Amino acid sequence: MRLLLVEDDDHVAAALAAVLAKHGFQVVHARSGEEALQALLPAANAGKEPFAVVLLDLGLPDQDGYQVCGKIRRITSTPVIMVTARADVRSRIHGLNLGADDYVVKPYDTGELLARIHAVSRRRANEEEPGPAAETAQRLGRLTLELPTRRVSVDGEPVQLTRKEFDLLALLAQRPGVVFGREQIISEVWRTSWEGTGRTLEVHVASLRGKLGMPALIETVRGVGYRLVVPAPRQGP
Repeated sequence: MRLLLVEDDDHVAAALAAVLAKHGFQVVHARSGEEALQALLPAANAGKEPFAVVLLDLGLPDQDGYQVCGKIRRITSTPVIMVTARADVRSRIHGLNLGADDYVVKPYDTGELLARIHAVSRRRANEEEPGPAAETAQRLGRLTLELPTRRVSVDGEPVQLTRKEFDLLALLAQRPGVVFGREQIISEVWRTSWEGTGRTLEVHVASLRGKLGMPALIETVRGVGYRLVVPAPRQGP
């Protein structure tokens, strides 16, 4: 499995690459944002196995990692995991809004990082597998979900979501009004039971509320989890 590691610190990159290699990854190291973007171009990967994941540090010498993530999303749908010391919620939400699939804060446990890499890889593989076509789009008040195409719209206007954001929304939309426990959500969306994923769940919920422009759409049930509250159709003039 090929993995693109974007990290300007050679010592950090060498240590992490050695661990990843022991777990079966073929690591390609990029030291700058531009080098990473060049490595992801189709011409650079002709005849090669596609990258399974991009591990993206945010503190790069030529451009901010956030900018790089946005540019990566215009080139490829390869999952991106941001790996950074920026631990505040705003930074997490900003990264996810730009298209990152996950966000890992330094210092991290290597086992957790590996689990997250495998989790995003599995989700991408599942998305690429052909499945039965859905009969109709799911309409929930102002919200419309199209599962086969993974499209979401509010009042007919398309909303761009990351893979995890869509998976989270689709899970809650399976049973509107029913409370999903945090552990269940983490298990089904992230395919893991790592305790550290709980904070990631909160960030994704906040990001969804903001992108959809409906803060009350996903209700927090304290001590339990979340549920989707079906929004009422918008009234005409």
